[in-house]
Amino acid sequence: MSLQQVSRASEPTRVKTATRVDEQRGIDTIVLAFSSDPVIRWIYSTPHDYLHHFPEFVRIYAGKAFDHGTADYTEDFAAAALWLPPGVQPDEDELIELIQNTVPEERQEHLFSVVEQIESYHPTEPYWYLPFIGADPTHQRKGSGSALMRHALARCDQEGALAYLESSNPENISLYARHGFEILGMIQVGTMPPIIPMLRKPQM
Repeated sequence: MSLQQVSRASEPTRVKTATRVDEQRGIDTIVLAFSSDPVIRWIYSTPHDYLHHFPEFVRIYAGKAFDHGTADYTEDFAAAALWLPPGVQPDEDELIELIQNTVPEERQEHLFSVVEQIESYHPTEPYWYLPFIGADPTHQRKGSGSALMRHALARCDQEGALAYLESSNPENISLYARHGFEILGMIQVGTMPPIIPMLRKPQM
């Protein structure tokens, strides 16, 4: 490795803001990132169902981030984070319709039960919500996730606001913990893998 290569490798990861024009690229990154996620692949277990339906799930659940300037990404969309600002929520009716039309009927009852339990963990005071963060598998474990977290959480700290997420993959909990998130509990219904709600208080 040349000195020039060393210099480039040590450069900090730049975080940019995506707009509605970038929506498809951001969703594509999340779809790649979650291709082996335990919970999401329980919901859409076949490759066809996952690739056909999960992009729409992401759009409905977190697409408003592109409207509010709270969708972040790194160079060439190697990684992305879709945040919903305080007061902004997914379209519940659209989400229910999508689940009813695309998730196997025998799993819908469990999924709706989990969604109901998740709602009970959401803070009652204003908070930033992180539905999705992830990196293209070819760019994972290169610091992109931490860069995205630092970028967004600096805003939370500046505002003195809470940050909240649900971890659907146990492997990611240590990353969130390093950035100040604390486990609130565990949600598991039937054969669905566990979901871990996590909360971060602002750090001054």
